[in-house]
Amino acid sequence: MSDVIGSRREFLKASSAVAAGAVLASEDPHRAMAGEALVTPGSAISHSSSDGCDLKGRFVYDGAPPPRKPAVITADREFCGKQNILEENLVVNPANRGLANVIVWLHLARGESLPPIHRSYAETEKAEVHLDCDGCRFQPHVCLLRTTQTLLIRNLNPIGDSAKIDTLSNPPINILVPMKGQWRQSYPNAERLPARVSCSLHPWESGWFLVNEHPYMAVSNADGNFALKALPSGKWVFQFWHEQAGYLTELKSQGKSTAWKRGRVELEIKPGENDLGDLLLAPERFAS
Repeated sequence: MSDVIGSRREFLKASSAVAAGAVLASEDPHRAMAGEALVTPGSAISHSSSDGCDLKGRFVYDGAPPPRKPAVITADREFCGKQNILEENLVVNPANRGLANVIVWLHLARGESLPPIHRSYAETEKAEVHLDCDGCRFQPHVCLLRTTQTLLIRNLNPIGDSAKIDTLSNPPINILVPMKGQWRQSYPNAERLPARVSCSLHPWESGWFLVNEHPYMAVSNADGNFALKALPSGKWVFQFWHEQAGYLTELKSQGKSTAWKRGRVELEIKPGENDLGDLLLAPERFAS
């Protein structure tokens, strides 16, 4: 499907070729919990599951916080030009240098069996997870989904919008979502890396989308904090990734420099709180 569609009529025609199973609807469903912690297991030594095995940390930009530039609005200026939209590829908190939108998940090698899933995730196992076109932006900027859940793309804007998700293990989509419209999409296969989300109508609209078979994933918040809850105990491999830097391979922890091959590290998860503390990332890691 072409990335650029000359007219909205052509765009709508092209969107009909997306994978089967997505249903366009106009009603507003009950809002479900989205944004639960998700993770992917690496080399597990112990498969015993216990309460209170949490992993947390904080990503810190190790330099002066860079200012965020206003997005260049090239379409629907009458509405989008009033939304005060800033670029989102690198979001650093000016108050505490916390780095947002780092994705952390428990990494499984190909063919490795799933870890035990804690009972606290049963309630959201088949939930709808929302990805909203809101204020000429995708919200959330990073969307996490389990293969048992359903993605619901909603256009909350008073103008037409679109969503193009470039998945590799699932059929990619490139759809038009009319004003106040919705689109449901299932993703039965896990993705090895986050997939890019973009909009063919509004070039500045962007985001990221990760699908896993388990719920052990997380995204760092505006203060740089992340948390993975109710992990199984034992040794697991975790993946760290950011859209501007890619794999997070070099950082400082507790005053010492460390290197993570392909952004992965094996950690022993013990009952209770496993705190990585502040993880400092040098500005040159984010050079464009």
